[in-house]
Amino acid sequence: MITIAKTGLAALMFIASCSLFAYDKDEPVDFTLQQLHGEETSLSELRGKWIVLNYWATWCAPCRKEIPELSALNDARDDIIVLGLAFEDTDIENFDKFLEEFKPSYPILLVDVYVPPEPFGSPRVLPTTIILDKQGRPVKTFLGPVTKEAIEVFVDEQ
Repeated sequence: MITIAKTGLAALMFIASCSLFAYDKDEPVDFTLQQLHGEETSLSELRGKWIVLNYWATWCAPCRKEIPELSALNDARDDIIVLGLAFEDTDIENFDKFLEEFKPSYPILLVDVYVPPEPFGSPRVLPTTIILDKQGRPVKTFLGPVTKEAIEVFVDEQ
């Protein structure tokens, strides 16, 4: 009986901690990040489209797997833009070498891992994908790998 109670308590603590781990906010978010080899990108400049923010790193196997899915999504829909948020403390040459192989069709933005953009801060899981509605409000978070279909289903149901 004590083991069952301990297991139940552990499950409740896990559920409670997950509910505190929400990226969804009521207000539009805005931050500006430097593109890899490019100009700065501000979220506010992209209002009117669904924005898919994807935190990833070169060493993350699930992140690698979802790059083709996110590229296909970015290429297929005019109402959705994908932004890859490179969450890794490495040099530009390492990113360039990685991107030669994986070739995402969407912009890659560089995140300072020591001062990540607010209101999200550091992702707790890689990959993490946050969907912003057309007004810039975070409305859905996917922890772990995501597919083109899962994002499209969510967007199309809104």
